[in-house]
Amino acid sequence: MNIGDLEPVKRETTAGIIADRIRGGITGGRFRPGSQLGEAELAAQFQVSRGPVREALQRLIQEGLLESVPNRGVFVVELGVADIADIYLARRAVEHAAIATLFYEGRSDSLKGVGIVLRRMETAARNRRWAAVADLDLQFHQALVAASGSARLARIESTLLLETRLCMAALQRAYPIREDLVSEHRQIFDAVSSRDEALVERLIDTHMDDAVKRLTHANHDMTGRLAEDGQS
Repeated sequence: MNIGDLEPVKRETTAGIIADRIRGGITGGRFRPGSQLGEAELAAQFQVSRGPVREALQRLIQEGLLESVPNRGVFVVELGVADIADIYLARRAVEHAAIATLFYEGRSDSLKGVGIVLRRMETAARNRRWAAVADLDLQFHQALVAASGSARLARIESTLLLETRLCMAALQRAYPIREDLVSEHRQIFDAVSSRDEALVERLIDTHMDDAVKRLTHANHDMTGRLAEDGQS
């Protein structure tokens, strides 16, 4: 390959920045599920050409946050009950694998990052900063998988957590953060620290099952309210 054939770094960086901002807008609730994202409008907003915007949208399509509908355009994905169950099924498999790898490798300093996130979560809960608790909940699981030392497991978990954020953003009004969420994570951390693999897996399964039930219930509530609004 001729060196002159390589793309300029600036264009790649611009696309990455745009993707980050759109991703944040999706998981933060600014771009609602089902809403359409147009290249021209985004390019005007970011004051760039349509090229890096198109590249950014393709990245987010690959991540599963956007979907391209032929002859219609690009839309923020809408996740239903089956999607919620599938996301947590995949997360359960990844986190079980991460725990098994963590115990097998036996790295003594690998849980430091998890402990830091947990302490931040406990502080946020004491101050009743529930939005921060929700964010730290996902950071805890990301740190736990990262502690395994597997870059691929961490990469898969990162994508799954993006989809989890999307669910929570769409259903945040019907899915209040519980105060006992922090104690659940403390139990998981203590079980991991004591290297009780069977207990860790049971705690993670219970934690995941409860999240699926709550998000599914919230999804039904939201769907019901939208149907009532449509009839009124």
